Amino acid sequence: MSKLRVHMFTVSLDGFGAGPDQSLEHPLGVGAEAMHGWAVKTRSFKTLFGRDGGETGVDDDAVARGVENIGAWILGRNMFGPIRGEWRDSDWKGWWGEEPPYHSDVFVLTHHARAPISMKGGTTFHFVTDGIHAALERARASAGARDVRLGGGVQTIRQYLQARLVDELNYAIAPVLLGRGEHLFAGLDLTALGYRCTTHQGSADAYHLVLTKQ
Repeated sequence: MSKLRVHMFTVSLDGFGAGPDQSLEHPLGVGAEAMHGWAVKTRSFKTLFGRDGGETGVDDDAVARGVENIGAWILGRNMFGPIRGEWRDSDWKGWWGEEPPYHSDVFVLTHHARAPISMKGGTTFHFVTDGIHAALERARASAGARDVRLGGGVQTIRQYLQARLVDELNYAIAPVLLGRGEHLFAGLDLTALGYRCTTHQGSADAYHLVLTKQ
């Protein structure tokens, strides 16, 4: 069976995976954009968005692993856009413009139904209203022999961790303090849930860890 993997997810030194007051102007929450500097400077990240250049090394390797053998994605609704409640703005098609970097089926968790959206580059957003297990089942069917990547956000990853559905959580700790926001691990007994740290490696800008379900 394909794996469910998290990659490139970054938390602050005080454990927050998103900052406070998320909005159209601050999609990651106030101050949280600074956490992701380690990723955006890499060659692999720039390649994802059709740009040249970028750095190689430990951080670049972490980004590159996140696209290896991925056949479908799952996102929480907040990762798709800032709209809450009913889909009032039918023109909103995500943060990424006309050609998102997924190039596969993406299953968006929501309480409100919406027709699929097909984008340039092979990305199709599907909106799943019947929960995390249904989204994973559909994503695995789409991915075939390849793995499924869980993109976030914080609450979505927490739900899948609590259900012991995440096989690998690849994440980075950035040297940034947020003070407030959404905490990734608060109240979760990861040891009891069966997770162990199997890899850790640092760079000048982040510390990379892998939690693996045993």
